[in-house]
Amino acid sequence: MRKILIIGAGKSSSYLIKYLLDKSQSENLHITIGDLNVDNAKKLIGNHTNTQVIHLDVFNSESRISAIKNADVVISMLPARFHIEVAKDCITYKKHMVTASYVSKEMQALDDDAKANSLIFMNEIGVDPGIDHMSAMQVIDNIRDKGGKMILFESFTGGLVAPESDNNLWNYKFTWNPRNVVVAGQGGAAKFLQESQFKYIPYDRLFRRTEFLDVEGYGRFEAYANRDSLKYQHVYGLDHAKTLYRGTMRRVGFSRAWHVFVQLGMTDDSYTIDDSTNMSYRDFVNAFLPYSPTDSVELKFRHALKIDQDDIVWEKFLELDIFNAKKMVELDKATPAQILQKILMDNWTLSEEDKDMIVMYHKFGYELNGKKHQIDATMVTLGEDQTYTAMAKTVGLPVAIATMAILNGKIKTPGVQIPITKEVYTPILEELETHGVVFNEKEVSYLGYNPLNI
Repeated sequence: MRKILIIGAGKSSSYLIKYLLDKSQSENLHITIGDLNVDNAKKLIGNHTNTQVIHLDVFNSESRISAIKNADVVISMLPARFHIEVAKDCITYKKHMVTASYVSKEMQALDDDAKANSLIFMNEIGVDPGIDHMSAMQVIDNIRDKGGKMILFESFTGGLVAPESDNNLWNYKFTWNPRNVVVAGQGGAAKFLQESQFKYIPYDRLFRRTEFLDVEGYGRFEAYANRDSLKYQHVYGLDHAKTLYRGTMRRVGFSRAWHVFVQLGMTDDSYTIDDSTNMSYRDFVNAFLPYSPTDSVELKFRHALKIDQDDIVWEKFLELDIFNAKKMVELDKATPAQILQKILMDNWTLSEEDKDMIVMYHKFGYELNGKKHQIDATMVTLGEDQTYTAMAKTVGLPVAIATMAILNGKIKTPGVQIPITKEVYTPILEELETHGVVFNEKEVSYLGYNPLNI
């Protein structure tokens, strides 16, 4: 039998495991799932044959190497920083490897070794990065194949709550790692191109510079800029594009309210709060406001941030219950970001009945035969429940399909890579459509950022 090792069976693994289990008989697969906590994996496989669950500590080299040696392809669903040890073993024991994570410098350094051993190390094959790469390159390549010249590319993705579960004033709940949401945008100014001009948005202004996007059937969204929109400029072959912008989608109004947290300093993760264990939520908020012997915390908050009491933004903060003097932080030596995350998780954690949603929006501007054109492409995927989420579907299915394409010889080019070639994205996108992950494309008028060509 052909052997697949999956390391890590977290929240994004449900569809990945189901897909491979469904293929195990017809494709002659034996699937081993290794994790520190085997309970979740056991729930996902049930009584299915051709599978086994093993306790695997990725830091225990003996057990890690033993599991990798016994596989044909290794799928790492670990946090990105843990991939490299797995990757080195895959080089040593000549195993293909698939991950959904960004290519690190350490991973890229293995490219020559992977090629020398005819090994495929497929990375960035989740949703973002992953489906965004593949769907974008398919349209870009089609435009180039008919003689078009790319002049604009914008790409936006959002992990959001499904409409039927959208029941708070922020129109948001955590559908992936809460920490990444709290510290999003930090570490430098957002950088992008508009009409051949480099543009920068510092972190303290990031959430007040948004674009609006309308998705048919799902209403209006806003998007704020990713930190480095130019990361894939050369990779996508867009060195001569005039506009290049990548962003994160939220419902309209989220960013304006989130900007308040940024202004106060509550998203800072660079220092710890003294005596955070004994702080109430009210104490935490008050720590960022001026002292007053008479004014309440609420009044100081509104005054400092110029929020009227009838402003919907004010209602959003009341909904979070951040002024509660009885709710305690109970985190020792916590950073402001860690405390804020705990407060938000009280309100933004998905309930058992909640469903999530992935939304993606691409804009392609190009010149053909002396005229400017634009294609807009949108994709919406809804989760089924708390196990089979939209996030797990759009992360796990591309990983699973890529793994089978490698095993079956549809993907042959060796090396450390991301899914931007026709060899890779064509079979994966075709199969994703059969699972309901479909992009709707439409021709629209090209406007760009300079419709008068001045």
